Amino acid sequence: MLAPFGRRLAEVRGNVASGGYRIFTVVDRDGPGPRAGQFYMLAAGERWTVRDERPFLGRAFSVADARAGDGGMVLDFLVADVGPGTERLAGLEAGEGLWLTGPLGRPFSAPGELRGGAAGAILVGGGIGVAPLAIWRRALVAAGVPARVLLGFRDREHSGGLELFASEREPPQGGDATWQADSGQSAKLKLCPEVRLASEDGHASHRGYVTDLLAVLLEGDDAATAAVYACGPPAMLEAVREMCARRRVACELAMEAPMACGFGACMGCAVPLADGGYMRLCVDGPVVNASRVESALVATSGH
Repeated sequence: MLAPFGRRLAEVRGNVASGGYRIFTVVDRDGPGPRAGQFYMLAAGERWTVRDERPFLGRAFSVADARAGDGGMVLDFLVADVGPGTERLAGLEAGEGLWLTGPLGRPFSAPGELRGGAAGAILVGGGIGVAPLAIWRRALVAAGVPARVLLGFRDREHSGGLELFASEREPPQGGDATWQADSGQSAKLKLCPEVRLASEDGHASHRGYVTDLLAVLLEGDDAATAAVYACGPPAMLEAVREMCARRRVACELAMEAPMACGFGACMGCAVPLADGGYMRLCVDGPVVNASRVESALVATSGH
């Protein structure tokens, strides 16, 4: 799928707190709908520069949800405030404009395309990397593909996005995860039944790494009948890649690298390949077959 050349102005519809992150929603009136795993280059319509003239380039963000709505395609993005660009995006307010280019890049492949006979999927997300797995889970469910979702977080401060995996987008009573509203009042969030959580500080379900949960599944029949899809920090991606390689499980990784253009011109997102040479994540990824990369432990290659 080719995105229209040039950026276009979308309208921000909302911005809500989600754990330590923010989920902001925009309406794209003119662009095509994305596929799960694709990304957009984003820049605030106003106040996109600071004293030292940064940030002046767009920021690459995986789309977390997409649906047809009044006036165009409604898109959700998950953002953590970690620098001048993300700070501005995290502070977007309803009615503001957002410049976007996309959808860009290579999306996820169906389980059967990764491995013959694969009938299900295991989704492994870490931190802010849960975003593209949310839209992928919905696509799999719509196609009748069974999917188990494993999500891991460092601690409560570095967590969020669980609303994207909720049975309902509004916070209902019940469930086992906490949703923090902007008003400061807590409510219970009912997660979809196939979602399992891990946290290093023990604040959510399993105390430990999300790869602990994956190891349990890969010891069972799922290893022979499912494909694994992962997005998260580099160390997590590398652990997933090694686990799947040892067990000969088909695996795709949604990776990240610095991007200035999103169209393959700047060469800023090159990562080494297992058989030599490099790939540009913006056009050859960001979703890549785990067997193609030399290692996922590449600086700035994760979420």
